[in-house]
Amino acid sequence: MTRPIARVLTLLEILQGGGTRTVAELAGRLDVDERTVRRYVEHLLDLEIPVRSVRGRYGGYRLAPGYRMPPLMLTGDEALAVLLGLVAGRRAGLVTTSVAAAESAVAKVRRVLPEDLGRRLDALLEIADFTAPARSTLTAEAEVLLTVAEAARDRRPVELAYLAGHGGASERVVHPYGVVAHSGRWYVTGLDSISGQVRTFRIDRITAVRTLTGTFDVPTGFAPGPHVLTALAEAPHQHDVSVRIEATPDQIRATFPPSVAVLTEITGTSWVRARIRAERLDWIAPLLAALDRPFVIERPDDLRDLVRALATRLAAHAEA
Repeated sequence: MTRPIARVLTLLEILQGGGTRTVAELAGRLDVDERTVRRYVEHLLDLEIPVRSVRGRYGGYRLAPGYRMPPLMLTGDEALAVLLGLVAGRRAGLVTTSVAAAESAVAKVRRVLPEDLGRRLDALLEIADFTAPARSTLTAEAEVLLTVAEAARDRRPVELAYLAGHGGASERVVHPYGVVAHSGRWYVTGLDSISGQVRTFRIDRITAVRTLTGTFDVPTGFAPGPHVLTALAEAPHQHDVSVRIEATPDQIRATFPPSVAVLTEITGTSWVRARIRAERLDWIAPLLAALDRPFVIERPDDLRDLVRALATRLAAHAEA
């Protein structure tokens, strides 16, 4: 018969709290009978965990004096995966247990990590902003991510070696205002020494990072998450699209999120202007159709042609 490992581990957790626990107490906390408690103890003994039996009126079980579970042997990447999986899953609503259970699990993993690694992960969990549930695995070099996050928390400048999307390499000093996870990628946003402006950098494109001396102040009210979303929406692309839509911003956001479109309400009207920068136009026409609100294409003309072609196809499908 397979033993329920979760309860065996719970028994170990109880015993690690110290003192002698009676069989009746353990049975009650584990919601099993006393005979089952003894089987769980035998399983711990099979794992060479020194559980001692204490006889007498106040007898029961306890761990051998001085016994401690060894540190959890995780690499930086593994520890990052475990903790971020718990935190991101809870924030995205994917973890169905209680908030207290998720936070307890994080605390237990954190408690047995080596001190230096635990301190650096604390910095990331404290500073990280999650814009939305990721569509794919969050990827980044753990060492780079942890270094940048620790610098952002402590407000220390960092020197970056960066490889841009077009292949150009550069070195710059950045004041990291915050670290953001969005759609499967990590970003750092902060003041850039080269441009003198607040810039956003993909962490997986940072090839080297070094924390510098000194400190800086984050502008009052600066929100890393919204800033990264706006920066992504305004990034240079082949097409600069402008569409007026008769709808509320909330209605438009259901189809065009902040990372895709910059919205501006047109004063005195019920219309909103959406600015979209895109490498391709073919995906925009179906989204405008899905929005199902009146719209006017201001530019480019190629988008009008795509909308007409889509309308023709839809009409043909309706008549088929």
